[in-house]
Amino acid sequence: MGEKNKLMDSSVYLSIIIPFLNEEENIETLLTTLREYLDAFPEPVEVVLVDDGSTDQSVAKIKEHYSKLERIRLVQLSRNFGSLAALRAGVEVASGERVMFLYADLQDPPTLIARLHERMEEGYDIVWASRSKEGQSFRERLFPRFYAWLMQKYAVADFPENGFDVVMFNHKIKNQLNKRQECHSSIFLQILEMGFKKSSITYEKVERQKGQSKWTFAKKFKLVVDSFVAFSYFPIRLVTIIGLLMALGGMVWIGIVVFLYFWGVDTPLGWPTLMSAVLIGCGITNFSLGIIAEYLWRTYDAARNTRPFIIDEVTEFD
Repeated sequence: MGEKNKLMDSSVYLSIIIPFLNEEENIETLLTTLREYLDAFPEPVEVVLVDDGSTDQSVAKIKEHYSKLERIRLVQLSRNFGSLAALRAGVEVASGERVMFLYADLQDPPTLIARLHERMEEGYDIVWASRSKEGQSFRERLFPRFYAWLMQKYAVADFPENGFDVVMFNHKIKNQLNKRQECHSSIFLQILEMGFKKSSITYEKVERQKGQSKWTFAKKFKLVVDSFVAFSYFPIRLVTIIGLLMALGGMVWIGIVVFLYFWGVDTPLGWPTLMSAVLIGCGITNFSLGIIAEYLWRTYDAARNTRPFIIDEVTEFD
């Protein structure tokens, strides 16, 4: 085991960043599988494993089986910050000329390393791997397609239809990400909105063999909210639209009441009508205030320069 907090050889060509949370069942298989593919890779590679606050034996497994790979850098965060923050921590620590995201559950095959590398060699700055539509159940397609539709319509127009988790990019994107470490934001949308020369490939995702997915509904909901607030003006504009519609609805209602009065029609008055108006009005007002509060909270976070992660320890195995 090499020294801690020591910079690796600057000749590293590719840094593969793998965030993990309680993946002790997959660590040995992950390292063994990576070795099979990286032994034939033509350039020097380092694997950056980012521990996002694991409470099982994942770290111990890495220390037990680190010799399966030539270069491993273990980044331990001080607590669980989420997979996107773990990816940002990996980018900050990575020393490679190029960076790639991969995952410990091995649902994204390591063969993508060579495929993305080959496409990058054609002169692209960013190449992502988008999951093929074939073999996906309706439940598996539902959230990615819905999220992609929202992002294409209101945030980043060229967001891929099936989304993406695996991506490779060069030092230009890496430097920009390290300069712009945003809290409550999507690193994938941030990569796409930078511009540069982009391309993509498709692949078949495989089933998880061991362990359970950490991608819960609460995390998916947070991703949607963060993506909207960080990359789209639509929520703020929605508040304006709701206000205008309510004002127009109110004027129309007043016109109807005046018309019925002069027409001689008695209109029912009382608590039900009053309470309905109050509840609807207060509900829309609170909804609008909630959207504005999301922006204010993120502005406050940015003003106090909050980092999206805290690195506890970096250990190198060489």
